[in-house]
Amino acid sequence: MKPTLFVLAAGMGSRYGGLKQLDALGPSGETIMDYSIYDAIKAGFGKIVFVIRKDFEQDFREKVLGKYEGHIPVEVVFQATTDLPEGYTCPADRTKPWGTNHAVLMGKSVIKEPFAVINADDFYGRNAFEVIAKELSREHTAPGDYCMVGFRVGNTMTENGSVARGVCSTKDGLLTSVVERTAISYNPDHEIVFTDENGEEQKLDPMTPVSMNLWGFTPEYFEYSENEFKKFLDANLDKPKAEFFIPLVIDTLINSGKATVKVLDTDSKWFGVTYAADRPAVVEKFAELTEQGVYPSPLFA
Repeated sequence: MKPTLFVLAAGMGSRYGGLKQLDALGPSGETIMDYSIYDAIKAGFGKIVFVIRKDFEQDFREKVLGKYEGHIPVEVVFQATTDLPEGYTCPADRTKPWGTNHAVLMGKSVIKEPFAVINADDFYGRNAFEVIAKELSREHTAPGDYCMVGFRVGNTMTENGSVARGVCSTKDGLLTSVVERTAISYNPDHEIVFTDENGEEQKLDPMTPVSMNLWGFTPEYFEYSENEFKKFLDANLDKPKAEFFIPLVIDTLINSGKATVKVLDTDSKWFGVTYAADRPAVVEKFAELTEQGVYPSPLFA
């Protein structure tokens, strides 16, 4: 059974300004998402599922989905702050989405096979898709047999501000913990640093593995996530900025012994448009990759 690629595309891209998921960055107007879909098809994925907001469905269908027809089956699901388990009501003043793992939950009705999760606005590189497709395509005999692609934090930075990364610890090739750090940046000495829970600046070795939200799961992950989401809501329903991140669920499952997460190595380097100032360099990079013959132009002729 071929794995599915689940693309998280419901964010507004507030730091960049606008719907950066639809920004034309390639030589023929390709989006970052287009390159991810192209690489996923080459790597052996059999279906694409997008989670988006209902209010830009029309633009999304017109500008994105049509180009994939004839290349790979596609489905769309929607994320809204009001999508909560029975017995829970979204606070009237809640405007912030519930987070990445809430977005993942939206795929339960259409995903019945092993699947990978990616962000719509990150470029992961073809090798990253190849290694996770290979892992997801093998036989999974027990629940909780998951994986992730680990990038080195030094290969995931921008010169134009801070980034959010899941900082990972590993043992014998398996993930032991992942902590979401929402403000990783360069200091004046060009060292990689973040601010911890106590407001103290901490350094990160450039080789530190981080999650770029390229995860591999089997379908029972939805059930685990539903259970954990209820616990999250019990503690955070009245907190307008609390988010239900994937690493929160992963840490819980690892610590409880319900899951193991294999950390897959890749030689891919991440890049993306976290800030508007990142855009010219990304446009230049796609032009270079096209000139080198890595990608055709247009991608989907």
